[in-house]
Amino acid sequence: MEHRLVGPGPYRATKLWNETVELFRTRMPLRKHRCRFKSYECCFTAAEAVDWLHELLRHSQNFGPEVTRKQTVQLLKKFLKNHVIEDIKGKWGQEDFEDNRHLYRFPPSSPLKPYPKKPPYQRGVIKFPEWNDSPPGTLQENIPVRPVVMNSEVWFKRHSIAIGEVPACRLVHRRQLTEAHVEEIWKSMTLSYLQKILGLDSLEEVLDFKLINSKFIIHNVYSVSKQGVVILDDKSKELPHWVLSAMKCLANWPNCSDLKQPMYLGFEKDVFKTIADYYSHLKEPLLTFHLFDAFVSVLGLLQKEKVAVEAFQICCLLLPPENRRKLQLLMRMMARICLNKEMPPLCDGFGTRTLMVQTFSHCILCSKDEVDLDELLAARLVTFLMDNYQEILKVPLALQTSIEERVAHLRRVQIKYPGADMDITLSAPSFCRQISPEEFEYQTTYGSQEPLAALLEEVITDTKLSSKDKKKKLKQFQKSYPEVYQERFPTPESEALLFSEKPKPKPQLFTWVLKNPFQPFQRTRSFRMHETALATKQASS
Repeated sequence: MEHRLVGPGPYRATKLWNETVELFRTRMPLRKHRCRFKSYECCFTAAEAVDWLHELLRHSQNFGPEVTRKQTVQLLKKFLKNHVIEDIKGKWGQEDFEDNRHLYRFPPSSPLKPYPKKPPYQRGVIKFPEWNDSPPGTLQENIPVRPVVMNSEVWFKRHSIAIGEVPACRLVHRRQLTEAHVEEIWKSMTLSYLQKILGLDSLEEVLDFKLINSKFIIHNVYSVSKQGVVILDDKSKELPHWVLSAMKCLANWPNCSDLKQPMYLGFEKDVFKTIADYYSHLKEPLLTFHLFDAFVSVLGLLQKEKVAVEAFQICCLLLPPENRRKLQLLMRMMARICLNKEMPPLCDGFGTRTLMVQTFSHCILCSKDEVDLDELLAARLVTFLMDNYQEILKVPLALQTSIEERVAHLRRVQIKYPGADMDITLSAPSFCRQISPEEFEYQTTYGSQEPLAALLEEVITDTKLSSKDKKKKLKQFQKSYPEVYQERFPTPESEALLFSEKPKPKPQLFTWVLKNPFQPFQRTRSFRMHETALATKQASS
């Protein structure tokens, strides 16, 4: 009696309904029963159906162990209404199923629910502004493609960084981002983030992008109190004062030692009933009708708790601010009541946690047609919310940082280098044309090598470069484009010929240059004076 896990995706509630119906029809034990002195084959009592189906749902990964017997009876009422079962006399169509000994049977065929046909939503995520976006109103299919003239001068400019030079650059300011652009960025990146977490190829049939308001997302991120609760600009959408006071009373219920005790016995039950009545009369559930499929789809991730929390964070950002605020206050009250051991029992038949789930699940999540497994799915979601509400109702910091960095990037100036497309002399505008695979391969192989080869020849034949600078540039070129360099210099000898070393001249010997080298030696006056002084010294001695 296994119930396979249905993951996230469109029509998850319908898939769960059909699978539960099939399991119930194929595995529910049938036997012979007697009623009013008459025997009936292949049937079951209402109590037997409740027992078996309750056990199936409690052990299902899609619903969990907190499914109550009352919820199982509600599901069987829907089965009777949709002719999944019928009574022993063939009657069906009314929700008069009760947990008793009344006999029921399966009809010859139980109709499975067809997948709803919804209008096609927008398939892709809304594109946010890029650097080179054209002004609004420009048709992209009629924009001519500017051909790039790949001469050696342009390639030298474009690849000058690769050979060791950084060309001059100039700043180009992007057109100013308007408030509408910023809102589109928030909406687009938020939905892209949700799509990635859910692991879906598209959010089509899960969300209607037209109903997603980007202003709600921005408000839910920035207009919050220190406690993280949304602050509303329109005070008329606030909770009524008497409801808010009642919620504070139960959320901050005093201890027995406190002097502020209720005035009469059962006061706390009346306060709780006041809150429950207000939320039960809301025109729309807090998670809205149009986000029902999105939240039900996230329920398929509960086996991965961290991923599910992250997905619920994104979905809750899509809510109207007044709904998000009411949800935050309600979940905080429910969690505090369940954790308060001093709180008197609010209901004699149920525990406090079960009472919270059954009382408020319908006002938090329900489908518009109310024929799906919305009660069970809502109970599953509310249970998870109660356990993780502090994390789920936080603003996802990673998403906020990513979007803020994106907006800041688009507001910065752009650096344009010479040799970019805007600096190229353009010929007459032409349009894209389809080419053959052979031509594409040829252009891929030879389209970029020819200009590079021409650039290499220019470096080789440049007479203004010194040998040292030329060797440096060629070495950097060889590192960046080894194939082109290898084709030009296939062997080390061919590379050596470019820098053939010239024979260095031998250093000349130093020689004395005499005016008359072959004339006899002539004594100078200083030499004669030296001789005279020497002779006088010898005579005196």
